[in-house]
Amino acid sequence: MTTTTEHGLASGPAPRLTEGLPEVRANRRRFSWNTAVRIILLLIAATLTLGPVLWTLSTSLRSPSESFKLPPSFIPWNPDFTSYGQVFQQLDIFLLVLNSALVTGLIAVGQMVSAALAGYAFAHLKFRGRGALFSIVLATMMVPVQVTIVPVFMLIRGMGLSDTLLALILPAIPTAFGTFLMRQYFLGLPTELAEAASIDGASPWRTFRSVYAPLAMPGMAIVGILAFNFHWNEFFRPLILTISEQNFTLPLGLVSLQGNLGTGSISVVLAGVVLSMIPALVVFMFGQRALQAGLTAGTGK
Repeated sequence: MTTTTEHGLASGPAPRLTEGLPEVRANRRRFSWNTAVRIILLLIAATLTLGPVLWTLSTSLRSPSESFKLPPSFIPWNPDFTSYGQVFQQLDIFLLVLNSALVTGLIAVGQMVSAALAGYAFAHLKFRGRGALFSIVLATMMVPVQVTIVPVFMLIRGMGLSDTLLALILPAIPTAFGTFLMRQYFLGLPTELAEAASIDGASPWRTFRSVYAPLAMPGMAIVGILAFNFHWNEFFRPLILTISEQNFTLPLGLVSLQGNLGTGSISVVLAGVVLSMIPALVVFMFGQRALQAGLTAGTGK
């Protein structure tokens, strides 16, 4: 079927308005199902991740008698903040936070420096046995801390550092995972930079300090943030290596809130847990951009 224009000229067949609609509808249907599945999976993951955190916060705002109420109420309609006051009464919370901040801060900085140096050596320095030594470093990642805690304790005692904060800091500075991460990061940087620096007469240390270290800051930020979050919540090593309450970190101090034979208030315990999460949350929020930059480095062209 043809159509006639205003001047009597014949034109081609008129376009059908319904042409291509089945394909568009199929694409919309497929897009809608994919979006719905993604949203459902994200909601499930968010519930599993944030559910315990929200429950902890909710229980800390209720009285002890309401904590074990059946059926449980997920929303505290009458928030009670007295549990937070009891945390400060029962614990020297400022000393515990100071100890934890000092330990985790020095560990994070130490791991950033040691991992960057080791990663650069394994990535750009050529020496005999480099591959075998790196394999041994990776093999240590499979050894749990419970296996090495006894020899570490003997070394600490032999150095005269028993029941000190240095006993928690020094053994944690070497990091196999951080070394692996920084090695992969340095391998992603162009080798022409080292060649140009060597032509200018720069030593390997000067090349690392002036050329590669500034470029590796996002990777070092990842190592530091992960180290801080892990060691801020660490419980096993401080339990073994420290005895005096003045050297306790925050996780050890929170245990005393349970009382004798677990007779303490669950609301007070969870209030202490909520307070202990705040510093780690602040560090993550301020380091979020550096963490994203480090994780996505090298993915673009």
